Formats: sequence, structure tokens, C-alpha cells
Amino acid sequence: MGHPNYITTDDQVRELLSAVRTIAVIGIKPDDHFTQPAYYVPKYMKEAGYTIYPVPVYYPEVTEILGERVYRDLNEIPGSIDLVNIFRRPKDVSKHTLEILSKRPRAVWMQLGITNDEAAEHFADAGIKVVQDLCLMVEHRALLSK
Repeated sequence: MGHPNYITTDDQVRELLSAVRTIAVIGIKPDDHFTQPAYYVPKYMKEAGYTIYPVPVYYPEVTEILGERVYRDLNEIPGSIDLVNIFRRPKDVSKHTLEILSKRPRAVWMQLGITNDEAAEHFADAGIKVVQDLCLMVEHRALLSK
């Protein structure tokens, strides 16, 4: 965990989230899954003022989530991405490594319960900040909401 791009302290998380404006959410759930974190965490972040780009893994029929156009690959998203928020099983994070590396977001955030040290190392070595095993909504609420 000694890599300088690993974000582990409250101050680092606060600094990161203060700089973020756009969030791509890999594994986001559609609106009818409103009781699941993969829906209500991005909903909370959108309500907090962030731009959300939904990137669901399943649900091929869904074209819109949270009122935003659905993307099937990070590289379809126009412009740069500040943060990629991941809602996938830890072993499935690796399936997105190359896609994330080619999009070059400022940071990757693996939700609470999600840790993939191999993927994290790839991201950190590429100059991307990495958060593992923390809830974006909980951290935002604790550190940034007024």
C-alpha cells in the first residue's frame, strides 16, 4: 500500500473529491434498482452536483439511467473523466483495467467491499489515483457535505 497514488487518508479523499467534477460509474444499476448501492450512490453524487456517466455492465435494453445517456464503454464518453467509480465484484475489476487505462481518468474508486490490488497497482503505476474499499457516498457525506 505504499504507492504514492494510493489514496488512504481523509485529507487525500477530501482533496480528490474536491477536484472531481465528472464520474463514470462502471456497474451502475438502472433506476428500478433504487434500493441497491450501485444505483443510490451515483444518484447521491449527481444530487451533490457531479456529472454522472452511467456505464452499466448488464441491462442491454437500458439507454438512460438517472436521466443520463448510458455508455457501454468508457471510451465512448466524450471528453475526460475525473473519476471512475466501480461497482463490480473484486475479481471482475480486472476486466475493466485496459479500458480504464486507455481513458486515463484522474482517479479510480472501488466501492466498499471491493479490493483488487493487481488492478490498483496498474492504475497507480499509470499515474491514476486509487481508492479501494470505501463508499463514495459515505466519504463525500463525511468529508465534503456542509
